[in-house]
Amino acid sequence: MKTVVSFKTINKLAIPATIAGIAEPVLSITDTAIVGNIPVNGLESLAAVGIVGAFLSMLIWILGQTRSAISAIISQYLGAGKLKEVANLPAQAICLNLLLSVLILVATIFVVEEIFILLNAKGKILEFCVSYYSIRVWGFPLTLLVFAIMGIFRGLQNTFWPMMIAIVGAVLNIGLDFVLVYGIEGLISPMYLEGAAWASLIAQGVMAVMALYLLITKTNISLMPRLQLHPELGRLVGMSLNLFVRTVALNITLVLAVREAAALGDRFIGAHTIAINLWLFAAFFIDGYGAAGNIMGGRLLGAKDYPNLWKLAKKIILYGVAVSLVLMGIGVLLYRPLGALFSNDINVLQTFYSIFFIVILALPVNTVAFVFDGLFKGLGEMRYLRNVLLLATFLGFIPMLYLGNFFNLGLYGIWIAITVWMIIRGGALVWKFRAKFRPLLQKV
Repeated sequence: MKTVVSFKTINKLAIPATIAGIAEPVLSITDTAIVGNIPVNGLESLAAVGIVGAFLSMLIWILGQTRSAISAIISQYLGAGKLKEVANLPAQAICLNLLLSVLILVATIFVVEEIFILLNAKGKILEFCVSYYSIRVWGFPLTLLVFAIMGIFRGLQNTFWPMMIAIVGAVLNIGLDFVLVYGIEGLISPMYLEGAAWASLIAQGVMAVMALYLLITKTNISLMPRLQLHPELGRLVGMSLNLFVRTVALNITLVLAVREAAALGDRFIGAHTIAINLWLFAAFFIDGYGAAGNIMGGRLLGAKDYPNLWKLAKKIILYGVAVSLVLMGIGVLLYRPLGALFSNDINVLQTFYSIFFIVILALPVNTVAFVFDGLFKGLGEMRYLRNVLLLATFLGFIPMLYLGNFFNLGLYGIWIAITVWMIIRGGALVWKFRAKFRPLLQKV
């Protein structure tokens, strides 16, 4: 069946994908907002959530790349009308994900204190990082399982079930945060930071059970891995490895930013934690159109429908920029209330307000990078995505970061470096898409 590229078909995928995509930042933002207002050691707790959150995000996004790889392969086979040929691939991909997650869990749990010392955590903040991470880390395999299953649904052109999984997880996490962090008088004692960790872990467990149930009952995908390796497993691993390297580069940026902010002092890491959570929320919000490009782009490539692929790219950028402009308006209107959601510390808020305008102004630039990033994943262009991130990180972000240090720009320097990083990412992807697909379009 020919894929129709229209406002309706794109948004039918993009809107549920947006809701599903913001689940993780919603979990992180919820922890940040609630923990930042803890009456005892609130600032130290906020800093710990920021540092641990950055490290956990790094692990999840490095090893969660099989989601994009399996989505690309399934959507391409769907477009070519050969879906049955990859029916047994997902089970092997899920087993691979779970094996990797257990290995990483075991490798980090025994050196957790050393890890956070490297990220400039010390004193009470270090103590809180260790206790928070020691609970949250057990949700790591559950998150990777959910990621793999969401990739399968995306490849099947279905973003509705991932959305439902995400909504249940987010609502449950928010409810448990209030109950476990602040307690219920006469029933549950306040657990403060550890309560936030348990809330996230329980929500991740429920999401994993729900994802497995929907996969079994709503698809024909087998969960019984065969001993004989699927012929496409090699390509899936290759894509995942390229995305692995890419995500290492991406997380070098995020972790270095956290490390430099922590080195500036408690109020700076607190302000940076608020800013990066809002940045990630906006990123995942915009990324709904990247997801639509991922899903539809793979199918159109599989069908060799280059005119509609070109049309898709133009439309998802247009819609993505429109969303980013709305987010900019919200950011301007709620400039101060947004900060107050996360912390009641005056020094943290003043520092945050001083750099939030950079986050807002960069939103359209981020849109181009995020949307084309999703499209390129659907097209299977993982090697190019890897090279772009390496270029943007090591020739863009890091030089700008240390240039900012040299001129004592503080938190301004960190966020200017992040913006330069995004400009390079978006520009390189636009250039490559035009160079590769315009000639193919002219041959049709």
